[in-house]
Amino acid sequence: MRTARSRPTAALAFSGAAVLATMLLPAAPATAGPLAPWQPPTMNDCGETKFDPLARQPDPSLPPPPPPPAPDNTIHVQIPVPQFTQVPVPGPPLDNTRIDPAPLPADPCGNPCPDIRNDQSPKPEIAAPEADPVDPPVSDPTSTTEPPPPPASPTPPAPQSGSSSDGFQLPGLPKVQFDQVPETIPIPVPGGDPPPPQPQPAPALQLPAPAPVAAPVAPSELDSLDLVNQVTGHGSTNRTDMRWSVDGTDLGIMWESKPGQVAVAFGDTFGKGWEPPGAGAGDQDWRSNSIAFSSNRDLSQGLQLDTFAQDSRCHAAEILGSRKIDNFEITTIPTSGFALGGRQYLTYMSVARWSRHKPGMWWTNLGGLAWSDDNGSTWTKSEWARWDNIFGFGRFQVVGMAPHDGYVYMFGTPNGRFGTIGLARVSADQVLNKSAYQYWINGTWVPAIGPDELLATPIVSGTAGELSVRYDQSSGQWQMLYLDLDRHALVLRTAAEPQGAWTDPVALVDTDDYPTTYGGYIHPWSTGKDLYFTMSAWGSYNVYLMHAALK
Repeated sequence: MRTARSRPTAALAFSGAAVLATMLLPAAPATAGPLAPWQPPTMNDCGETKFDPLARQPDPSLPPPPPPPAPDNTIHVQIPVPQFTQVPVPGPPLDNTRIDPAPLPADPCGNPCPDIRNDQSPKPEIAAPEADPVDPPVSDPTSTTEPPPPPASPTPPAPQSGSSSDGFQLPGLPKVQFDQVPETIPIPVPGGDPPPPQPQPAPALQLPAPAPVAAPVAPSELDSLDLVNQVTGHGSTNRTDMRWSVDGTDLGIMWESKPGQVAVAFGDTFGKGWEPPGAGAGDQDWRSNSIAFSSNRDLSQGLQLDTFAQDSRCHAAEILGSRKIDNFEITTIPTSGFALGGRQYLTYMSVARWSRHKPGMWWTNLGGLAWSDDNGSTWTKSEWARWDNIFGFGRFQVVGMAPHDGYVYMFGTPNGRFGTIGLARVSADQVLNKSAYQYWINGTWVPAIGPDELLATPIVSGTAGELSVRYDQSSGQWQMLYLDLDRHALVLRTAAEPQGAWTDPVALVDTDDYPTTYGGYIHPWSTGKDLYFTMSAWGSYNVYLMHAALK
């Protein structure tokens, strides 16, 4: 519950402003290795310019860039200005209109909907911004609140739009400037029809069961890393902008939805009008998520998308609704997916807001489960299988779930990228029954009673962002891929059992080589030696398929 704060005294306000100002001082740039040689922009088979997520040297034919401007030593103190916004609750239902799309043209360079999308002008080349990976901050298209800056950028955010005072400057000290920042204050009001009630599952508490840590396995070694193809966006192999109005998106979470088919879930998706770098805004055909399907087995030729779930011609549908209101529910992001017995499951996080000041941080309302009985076309959020983020302490807000041997294992972190990884499991026939879950605590599967979720023992040291976990049949080992901010890398760990012992992290993608990289998600048809995974780049805000050859 949100409560109004009393007005602070002038002294307290200035003290808080000083602390905030300290947070906004410029950060020292990260140290990077030598850049890759410059090369001219490449194109797909249709002559459309691709994005390049690799950090490269500047074009030698161009004059050297001008010297950087003198540093701005102004201390910007942001003063929130309330913007009261009425929020109907429960709100409008998600439009689950779906169409059976026509086959794509025989000519792969032909546009299936030239009356809707026929703009093939090349996008401008994007220089990699000096920022760490982020999830897309987006704003309520109906409000005046500006979208918050990328939550994982190590560079302090520029002042948000709004009025600014001229500030003041004391002799020998930096200038202090006060910037008024619109801050959405949601006011819930009755509105909309509630969804049909879902029967509450019967209590199914499980008895405690020992689960000791297994002996460690030999760690993998990276032999080589290659970028296989650009999966989404302008210039991509799949031409998602022309075919499905997917110009910018991220994540690319994959699971085998049925034999011979892989589902690919994306995060915040933008269409016509979007331009890089970074995520777009509410007036750029914003959908909080979308889903595609792929069937190509030869991943050395890239991840080829056959179709998307569509709500109209050449338009990918939003599959999980969100309110798109800052400080209430700004977006709903998929975090993992799996299939059991003909039913698809999708885990998601309901994001309340992105942090403006702390890199790599956001706040969630809850982490939850949704299901689909029409092969991923439409989805229903579970009323009961959800983990509310009470007081911000929830341990399973950003989760990756993976089925194996009669159970589904849930690996989870708190909101943001600064939490440790906890572990839970549930019988495969009780996935939507939260009371049937067990948490791994000090070598024992403990039933879900009271606050046990908060007591889950971390299975590895350090923090993690955006987990992808699977059991690899070829090696008989578990694989876990995630973003390690401390190591500036997407890293891989392996283990014989889900509770570990997990190997030390093996760096696969250096975020100094691929700036703004995040969201590594393993392709389910990978093996213990050939690991294919998607990664996102904030600069181009699109998805790429990578191949790591492992020793």
